[in-house]
Amino acid sequence: MEKHTTVSGEEMERDFGSGTIQLARGDITKESTDAVVNAANESLLGGGGVDGAIHRAGGPAILEECRAIRARQGGCPPGEAVVTGGGRLPARFVIHTVGPVWRGGDQGEPAILASCYRNALRLAAEKGLRSVSFPSIATGAYGYPVGKAAAVALSTVATFLAEEKGAPPRVRFVLFDEETLRAYRESLASL
Repeated sequence: MEKHTTVSGEEMERDFGSGTIQLARGDITKESTDAVVNAANESLLGGGGVDGAIHRAGGPAILEECRAIRARQGGCPPGEAVVTGGGRLPARFVIHTVGPVWRGGDQGEPAILASCYRNALRLAAEKGLRSVSFPSIATGAYGYPVGKAAAVALSTVATFLAEEKGAPPRVRFVLFDEETLRAYRESLASL
């Protein structure tokens, strides 16, 4: 499954199937991948953390599209994903997914979190996107422990890249702080 691992500075990458997972510290709103993934809330109307940053940087067009999705389907349940345009972001699309609130780990949180990554990648594949940037979903206000979230995120994405035809060949995890980057590096190294 693995081809090679590369580490340089604050970046790390590893190949799975015909795709590559990259880890980097940075600001997801500055990513020029085809899509960035938003750690949204069920309302899709913006919020704090990554969600607020994406809505602020992307401008009102993203919120307008989110409102249209809400009118059509009533929001986005945890584990599901929807897509909008990127507004003023460098990325052409925003894939909004809702992570689970951490309640100790025995309320289905790992399955819901894995579903976030799978459904976001499925939407990217359906649109023929070549690159996607993810934040660390559910590890902010939703309280998911970073080490546990990194293990679920990376194993889910690695499996998707190895098994799914049409998967985006480049998947980046753009992590906001050193502690989160370290947890993701440890998880990626152990796959």
